[in-house]
Amino acid sequence: MLTWLIVLPVLVAVLGAVRLMRQRRTRHAFRWLLATNLALLAGACVVLATALAGPAQASAQAATAGGINGSALIGAAIAVAGASIGAAIAVAYTGAAALAALSERPEMFGRAMVIVGLAEGIAVYGLVVAILLIGKA
Repeated sequence: MLTWLIVLPVLVAVLGAVRLMRQRRTRHAFRWLLATNLALLAGACVVLATALAGPAQASAQAATAGGINGSALIGAAIAVAGASIGAAIAVAYTGAAALAALSERPEMFGRAMVIVGLAEGIAVYGLVVAILLIGKA
């Protein structure tokens, strides 16, 4: 239920901004969209601060009960998200370059796939860090 309370106003604001931008291409619409984005950023910062403060208060209770530390879970999520985004960007560039090279010289398939595979390895490193963080908690 809490998720819907957060997502619904964000969704309404974004859809309203998109509708306003499609109807008018004026400076007023741009300012309104910028204000909406700043408000959404402020809301996201509040949600993040709440999420970070919650595990800090509950960590003493979790330590006595033998539960998982919330900070380790947030760190694991950041590690996986950052590594996945980095891997996606790397695969996008290397994959495009590999396809361009393969169109000219098909015998370079093996080398191209190795380079794309190395770019995908970045995501594996993020997953390993997340597993280590969860294991330490």
